[in-house]
This record gives sequence, C-alpha cells and structure tokens, in this order.
Amino acid sequence: MDVKTRLENMSPEFTATERRLSALLLMDYPFAGLLPIQELASNTKTSPPTVSRFVSKLGFSGFQEFQRQLIEELKEGQRSPVDLQKTSAPVQGAFLAGFLDRAEDILETTKASVTEVQFEKVCGLLSDPKRSIYIIGGRMSDTIASYISRHLRQVRVKVFQLPPDPEVWPEYLLRMRPRDILLVVDFRRYQVSLAKLANKAHRERHAQIVLMTDPWLSPVAKNANEVLTVPIDSGTLWDSYTGALALMEAIVTRVAENNWDQTKGRIEAWDASRIEFGDTNEEN
Repeated sequence: MDVKTRLENMSPEFTATERRLSALLLMDYPFAGLLPIQELASNTKTSPPTVSRFVSKLGFSGFQEFQRQLIEELKEGQRSPVDLQKTSAPVQGAFLAGFLDRAEDILETTKASVTEVQFEKVCGLLSDPKRSIYIIGGRMSDTIASYISRHLRQVRVKVFQLPPDPEVWPEYLLRMRPRDILLVVDFRRYQVSLAKLANKAHRERHAQIVLMTDPWLSPVAKNANEVLTVPIDSGTLWDSYTGALALMEAIVTRVAENNWDQTKGRIEAWDASRIEFGDTNEEN
C-alpha cells in the first residue's frame, strides 16, 4: 500500500498534530516526505521524535524506510515499457481471454478507486455552463483527452482541447477565467510541461484543475482541485487505459444526462451543421 493511501485510510485515527503532518505530506505529495526529518518537523511545528512516531504509526520501521517507500513510488511513476517487461507476468492459457480477464480486474479496481461523491462532483464541474472547459493529455494519454473533448463539444458549449505544441498554450491560458476548468490526463511517464501548464493555470488564471492520473500521481496533482486516480498496471509491458476510458465514458454520459434538454438540442444542431464529404447524387 502506498503512503498516500495509508495517510487517507488512517486519517480518522490521527491526533491534531498527526493531522497537521498528514496535511503537509499530502499537500506536496510525495516530495514533502523526502525532506530531511528536521525540516519536516520545522515545517509542521513539531519535532523529529514526533515525526518518527508518526511514520511508525503508518507502519514503517523508521523514517529511512518511509522515505525509501516514497522514492520507490517515484521510480514506479517513471517506468518505461522496457522496465515493465522485465517484471511482467505472462498471460496464462488463451492469450485473449487471459488479457481480457486482466482488463476486467482493472475495471473492478477502478470502481473502488473513485467514490460516487467525487464522481458526481467532477461531473457537476464539467456540467456547469458558466465554466469553460480546457482539456489536454500527455504523449499517449492525449488519446483519452481527445475522446472526452470530442464528446463534450457535442454536449455543451465552451469546450476547448489544447494542442500538444506548448508554443500555442499561452493563447488558451489567456482565455481562462477564474473557476474555469483545466482537465489534464497524465499517466506515467509524466510530462513535465503539463505540470508547468497546470501551475500557471492555477496560480495566474485561478482555474480549477481536474486531473486523471495513476496511483503514483502525476506532478500535476500538486495544483489539482480534484484527482481521479485509476489503475493502469496490467502486468504486461504496456500500461492499460481500460479503467481510464471507462471512467471517461461514465463522465461524458453523466454530463450529457445532467441537462438532457440542452444536450439534445445541441446534438441536433450539431448534426444539422455537419458538412458531408464524399460522393453525392447532386450534379457539380
């Protein structure tokens, strides 16, 4: 179990001092936990012995083991397909059936990873017609960003997908108003430019950041208002986006149904405005 999950699961048991330590660790996770113990104690107005007792309560033998766990989590977030293949587990029996069984396991874990409360909150943000929605993904995950972008544009107005070229991003940043939404999809190996974009959107434009990422957390999480974590480890050399895509499909459907009359009218107008290409029976 990663440190973040331990902190969240054990939060009801924490004292006031422990809650202060937990809040600081989660605020800049996992980097806050990699500070020297003296600095961590100073930042939380506690003492090194208090920090040591706290990490012991989390189940670690000491502060060094606690930090080793955080470092391992950081390494996990940077594993390439070559790294993953070394520790992959071969699919047993019929390959397709075995692989789909793993995908089914990922879907089951996704259900447990995102609560109904958080799901409804994110859908509510994306349904709010007063907010513009800006969407972007990473090198591979931009496929998922494109999926939700194409659907949301048919459902509601003011939806924009940022292109991959950072030179164009200032145009979109300057459009953002306070409380607009920047939806970022970023899985390992994380894209540093997306974290910089989210930081600017949050601090300079006062946009709200919604992040979809994996359990090891994209650096975008530091500025995110909502973080949707989904499992991606399929036990093969490739990470699986099965859970991420299913969650996006659920979000799109929920947003569309939140205001069906408006959605219906926009889809009808969208379809009526399509330009058909290809052969026709009309003469040139």
